[in-house]
Amino acid sequence: MPHHAPSPVTRREALRRVGNGFGMLAFASVVGESLAKAGAVAGPDGGLEVRALDHPARAKRVIFLFMNGGLSQVDSFDPKPALDKYHGKPLPGSVVATERRTGTLLRSPFTFKKYGQCGMDVSELFPHVGGCADDICFIRSVHTDIPNHEPSMLMMQTGHSQVGRPSLGSWLTYGLGTSNANLPGYVVLCPDVPTTVGPPLWNSAFLPAVHQGTFIPSKVERDDQIIGKDFDPKKLVSFIHNDKFTQAEQRREIDLLEKLDRLQQGQRDPQMEAAIQSMETAYRMQTEAPDVFDIRKESKATLELYGPGSTARGCLMAVRLAERGVRMTQVYYGKGDPWDAHGDINSHRKNAMDSDRPFAAVIKDLKSRGLFKDTLVICGSEFGRTPVVEVGGDSGATQNGRDHNPHGFTMWMAGGGIKGGTIYGATDDFGFKAVEKPVHVHDLHATILHLMGIDHTKLTYRYSGRDFRLTDVSGNVIHDIIA
Repeated sequence: MPHHAPSPVTRREALRRVGNGFGMLAFASVVGESLAKAGAVAGPDGGLEVRALDHPARAKRVIFLFMNGGLSQVDSFDPKPALDKYHGKPLPGSVVATERRTGTLLRSPFTFKKYGQCGMDVSELFPHVGGCADDICFIRSVHTDIPNHEPSMLMMQTGHSQVGRPSLGSWLTYGLGTSNANLPGYVVLCPDVPTTVGPPLWNSAFLPAVHQGTFIPSKVERDDQIIGKDFDPKKLVSFIHNDKFTQAEQRREIDLLEKLDRLQQGQRDPQMEAAIQSMETAYRMQTEAPDVFDIRKESKATLELYGPGSTARGCLMAVRLAERGVRMTQVYYGKGDPWDAHGDINSHRKNAMDSDRPFAAVIKDLKSRGLFKDTLVICGSEFGRTPVVEVGGDSGATQNGRDHNPHGFTMWMAGGGIKGGTIYGATDDFGFKAVEKPVHVHDLHATILHLMGIDHTKLTYRYSGRDFRLTDVSGNVIHDIIA
């Protein structure tokens, strides 16, 4: 049929009709925007086939543990004795701008002790993570640009403070592909949508839609139980099974759509391509997804290693996904900005109790599965918190909370070629600003890409007349933290 001849049924209409009976479309509506934007195997024009590296990689996959809201560095991994000495006194020197009104210096209510052969100082909030200190590099001099959650979250996830840029996971799958055609290349786990930003944090933006992250809202009825008990993966990933059609019938539908799409000689419809890729992914996921998310199959010892709660469940799923070849999995702590301790820094106790054990379990479990050496584990927040007390409300009453601090905070990395038992960079005596070997988020991204075998200056995508990249026009690889 000539491409200009009228067709009794358009491709869009065929997709609509077939989609009405295809469970994938309901599935896509649950996991966000379009599952097709995350995980299918496409052709050589932006799909997920495995690609060549710029240099030998130290890591094959990434697990990003994210404490959304802002972990306080001076209460976790960056002890400052000067805060005890000068507690209640003004911060010396010029005042550093903060988002809200702040007062005098505030000592940490948490004690620190040394861990590991390296003698790393870690807060009582994270004893299990401290027990892994010899495997971890603590980067104490990270800084970002803006002291608000939304732009800082976007910067950490996409390398830009405004909506509209591809996320780190999308760049990774675009640059490397994925080794498992039956699962998305990039998965995001959280009990509910984290922060007010939501999907733009795992967006593929102008990259081919197949590289968007697949968001799994990992809710369960109870989070206080050991994570494998009474857990049903079919409830976790809704509409993964199609009760109306057999897999053979679904396969014929997808093949028909592909043939219809290619009737237009040389004229490709990106929306149609994305929809077909989504169906391909969902079709293959029917066999593998229920298995990979079924954490009940783990041993009792493994389940107890992670402990109870949604963070533990997400961390264990991340390791299982890494084992199946998923390129990047991100685990958010929870809905909103739960680490945002404006009122009382002691709220970190609950958050850390939920996170410490499973974070350490990720390292231990990766080791037991033989995956630690080539899995890069990253942990941190969008920014840190001030060493001075926040002065809340119009009354001027002093609370025990800390404001946002983009000027200097800590993130840690382990596995995947990282030099364990080390510290890189430093903040000032009070933990306010990075003063030694400062690390911008662009530097962090450049280092992640380098460890994955990618030259961050070469990973570009031409859009709107410009070559875009994750690190924009900046970024330096932190070679000193690489083993």
